[in-house]
Amino acid sequence: MIRRLFYGLLFVVLLVSVRTTFAYQGPSPQHSASAWEVSFWKNKNLSGEPVLTAVHDQIDWDWGTGSPNVAIPSDGFSARWERYIDFTGGAYRFTSTSDDGIRVYVDNQLIIDQWNDHAVQTHAVDKTLAAGHHLVVVIYYENSGLAKVSLNIGPVSVDSQHWRGEYFTNRYLTGLPTVVRDDPAVYFNWFYGSPAPGIGSDEFSVRWTRTITLDPGVYRFQTGIDDGVRLWVNGHLLIDQWKDQASADYSATIYLAGDVSIKMEYYENRGMAVAQLTWGPENPGPPPPVPPPSSISVIIDDNDAGFERGGSPSAWRLVNEGYNGDLTWTWNNDRPRANYNWARWYPSLQPGQYEVFVYVPDRFSTTASARYWVSHRDGYTAQVVDQSANGGRWISLGTYYFQGSRGDYVSLADVTFEPYVSRLIAFDAIRWELR
Repeated sequence: MIRRLFYGLLFVVLLVSVRTTFAYQGPSPQHSASAWEVSFWKNKNLSGEPVLTAVHDQIDWDWGTGSPNVAIPSDGFSARWERYIDFTGGAYRFTSTSDDGIRVYVDNQLIIDQWNDHAVQTHAVDKTLAAGHHLVVVIYYENSGLAKVSLNIGPVSVDSQHWRGEYFTNRYLTGLPTVVRDDPAVYFNWFYGSPAPGIGSDEFSVRWTRTITLDPGVYRFQTGIDDGVRLWVNGHLLIDQWKDQASADYSATIYLAGDVSIKMEYYENRGMAVAQLTWGPENPGPPPPVPPPSSISVIIDDNDAGFERGGSPSAWRLVNEGYNGDLTWTWNNDRPRANYNWARWYPSLQPGQYEVFVYVPDRFSTTASARYWVSHRDGYTAQVVDQSANGGRWISLGTYYFQGSRGDYVSLADVTFEPYVSRLIAFDAIRWELR
């Protein structure tokens, strides 16, 4: 009996030793592993020899105020998971949740970097991978308090109501995109910054694609750009300005009906980065009649607490006209210059479906290209209003579902892409009608 017990313990020791050696050396690239190899350290920086190695089927742990094992303290420890995974090729979303620090690497490229003390946070990054084996490594540390870590990997499903944005780390859209994501709209002003983690602030390019449905008619497509742009509509190269340039506005018209495929390609070389696309009927005709007010109507005027504005204080003008006897206006910008003026209207809503209206006053409203953004539960929707042709009217911006939070608002900026300081933009009242 004693001899059998001795040999049994010896076999366990040898098995643990073999597993420890294998885990510490890392997974083999010869084939995809069915589980994660994990090592734990009794410090926060993965230094020295690990005190424990194991195999985990998944990375989804919530230790609370405890620890992963009796050999590991409940605070001040770190861990490393690694595994080769066979991907079929395409865009994948990596979603991490942690308390505290976490880093995620794919083929030795850092794609998630949250190496700091924090409460539970979730971060997601999309990455396009070629078919084959790819090494995924996750490192994590716990400082104090709660300990939680998880990683989920799944294919990216692009919302048909959004744009598929493919972001490249070069100016030529070559190779596989570094980031693939859903963009609610193509309306970006990154100034001198980066559009996404893993993309530099200069020398990058983007391809956006989407299919929309339009009623028969002639439509004008307009881009605001810095630097190059190419726009295809139903396979027609409608705008071709593939060159280094300061912020510029280009537009073109085309007859369309039914399902319409749109592809916009863009590159940034140096300096500021702007990429914007809007469209609308070339001759929209008179606006439809405004429905009568519903039983629930919320109005935010430019003199109410829900109205916020920013930009250059000296550029704002106030007059005793417009809805409720007051309005705010400013001259237009031809491009997104530093410190451009903007405003937002924040309503206090119960969750539900609302139609949104903007009041255009009779005067101080000469722009033909006021770009309103409606923030709602399902993203952002841009609507261009010709203020010069709609003075003294409530104009509908559409019907949307709002969730009754700070994320419900309408915004408007003084950037119209018309000649510099040649137009007046009115910032007056916005109305939400329950539908």
